[in-house]
Formats: sequence, C-alpha cells, structure tokens
Amino acid sequence: MHTYHSPLDLVRERSPERPVALVRPGAVALAARWFQKTFKGDVFYALKANPSPWVIETLAKNGVNAFDVASMPEIELVATHAPGARMAFMHPVKNRSAISAAYFDHGIRTFAFDTEDELAKILDATGAAKDLNLIVRLAVDTEGASYPLAGKFGVGPAEAPSLLLSARRATQDLMGVSFHVGSQCMRPTAYQAAMAQASRSLVRAGVFADVVDVGGGFPSVYPGMVPPSLGFYMDAIDRGFAEMMVHETTELWCEPGRALVAECSSVLTRVELRKGDALYLNDGSYGSLFDASHSRWPFPVKLVRDGEPSDAALKPFRFYGPTCDSLDHMPGPFWLPDDIGEGDYVEIGMMGAYGVAMTTRFNGYGDLDAAIVKDAPMASMYGLAPASIPTPRTETGTVVKLSRARGKKRRRR
Repeated sequence: MHTYHSPLDLVRERSPERPVALVRPGAVALAARWFQKTFKGDVFYALKANPSPWVIETLAKNGVNAFDVASMPEIELVATHAPGARMAFMHPVKNRSAISAAYFDHGIRTFAFDTEDELAKILDATGAAKDLNLIVRLAVDTEGASYPLAGKFGVGPAEAPSLLLSARRATQDLMGVSFHVGSQCMRPTAYQAAMAQASRSLVRAGVFADVVDVGGGFPSVYPGMVPPSLGFYMDAIDRGFAEMMVHETTELWCEPGRALVAECSSVLTRVELRKGDALYLNDGSYGSLFDASHSRWPFPVKLVRDGEPSDAALKPFRFYGPTCDSLDHMPGPFWLPDDIGEGDYVEIGMMGAYGVAMTTRFNGYGDLDAAIVKDAPMASMYGLAPASIPTPRTETGTVVKLSRARGKKRRRR
C-alpha cells in the first residue's frame, strides 16, 4: 500500500475512481497496547470485526497474539499472518469438519457452545479429546448495547447449570463461561451484571470456572454515541471478577473487536451525482456502508476537495450507493457543505470495524483500493483525534479522554 500524509494528498495525486480504504496502522497498534496494559487477563481479538491481513499482523506485533475465530477461513488467515498465534473457536455452532480440522490441523483446543448437542458434536469431532478448553456461552442482559445480540446464541439461566456440569465432566483441562453484552455497549456496569449472572449459574451447577470470558462489546465513539471512558469498563470488570465465585487460578479473557479497530480505517468515496439532499456515491450498503444502511449507524463525514476549501454552511444529506437496488440507501443525516456536488470526495470515518469486512460483489461493485494515511482518525477513545470543533472544512470528531492505566496486567493462572 502507498502512504499519504492525508486523504487530500491521495485525491490530488490519484483522483481515485474506486472507493479507497484509508488505513491507519498506528491506531491499531495503540489500541492493542492499551488493552494489553489495562485489561487484567488475556486479550483475544474478534477477527470478524476486521480480518484484513495488515490488522492481524499489526496486532500480533503489538502484543495481541490471540484471536477469537468463527470459521475455517478465519483460522487459516490467522495461521498465515500470525503463525503460532493462539486461537479460540468461539462460534457456538460449528460443522464437524471445521471442529476436526481446527483441533487436529491447527492445534486449537478452545471451543464454545451453548447446547448439549453442540458439546456432543465437539467431543465426537475431536475423538473425545480430554485436553479441550470447553467454554459455555451464556445468554445475558444486553440492555446497555446500541446493537443488541441477544436471541441467537447463549444458554438461558434455567438450562445453564446442567450444561455447565456436562462441560465440567467432559474435560480434564479448562472449563469456562463466556457471554456477550451486545455490540457498542454504552454501560460499563453491563459487564459486572453479566458476571454476576454467570456466577449464579456456576453456583447452581456446583462447579468452578477455570475461565471467565467477558466477550466483546467494548465501544468506540461515533456522532451521537460518546461512551464512557474505556477505563470505566475495565473497572467494572475488575469489580465483577472480584465478586464472582471463582478460584485463585481462574483466568480472565476478553474478545474486543470494534474497540481495537474502529479508528483504524475510513473510506474515501466519490460523489457521482447530487439530487437535492441525496448524494449518489461509489460505495454503499453492499460495500463498506452496511451498518450505515441497515442499522442506520451514525458515521462522521467530511468533504475532501482538491481546490479551495468550502465555506458553505453544513447541510444534512442522505446517501445512495452505486448498485441498482433501492435498499442501497444510507439515510443519515450526514452533515456536509451545501455546495458539495459531482466529483467531490467524501471521507466516511470510523469504518475500521465491520466496514471492509461486510463488502460484497453485488452488481459488480464492492472492490476497494487501500492506502495508508498518516492523519488522525475523526474520533478516538485513545486521544488520537484533534480536539477541534467540526466546521464546513473539516470533521474531526470528539476526543474521549481515558483514565490512566492502573499498573501491570494481572493474569490469573
């Protein structure tokens, strides 16, 4: 990938015809180091958030050398770009051949499940192996999440004790619990509440957990969604872990995705046509902007124009993508200068999580170029973004200051 000081430098040099993923490896490196320093346990990156090879390599070089994987292609990606990395197969529903290949070909020992049938499948596909780390996925409250994930996975409180007991009996190695409080969790105490629920299930089962995996859900910052400092999330997890009925060697894990990579990428799109308050772009909901369309997720935007900067007032716009499908619509509002038109470029920020990961090839669109840029992301949980107020010429987002790291990470073994 070529490196540019800013998106404007890229536009001046290349006038790109296709959308461009603007990547910031330094943002990934900083987030990785922060989690390694501040979370008192093992950090597994949730690969689904952004499986780009450069992300995997940057994380591994900066201390995050464990990965939450959900499929064989993800396993193979990690094996290629972070050889020797630790992997946990945390999808609660897997096919037998994937379980077998993960265990026998890639040395994976950690598997999640939420039913007796899935546990039986794991045992059968691994030849009744006794060196498994068996993680029971629990269903927990997700009221603090902007994007709840309840319903599809997780064993409920009534059935959890029986499944925990089965898991304990099935392995001579680690048995643990995991949960997911939902994506973009805005309430730190949601983790503490979920850990209390997990503890109750363990007590009813009469077993101790060797692993407590608090999952993902750690937030980033978007327009209209400024979460508390990530330090408060770590404090809530510390309190929840201290209150759990666990033994001295119980390990604490987490699976951050969005919080590690949201800031690391933006997408540079070109305006192909303007119709009133609608801008037709060369990227859309079948490309990088799935969440902007289907979840109406807010993303920061700014005009990138080769020429005199705009002094026009900001106006709310909606976007349409390049496909023929009328569902390819991002309602916004996205605030941009009123004089924007065909040939201008729009940078859409905070796209590192679930942006390029969601692209398709529908209607022949979806291919993105990529370039490294050295400027700051539009917003940051780590103090990277400039602390200026958005104007028609620039959109810099909000800086959320973090509490200071609280000493050396504790690993409970």
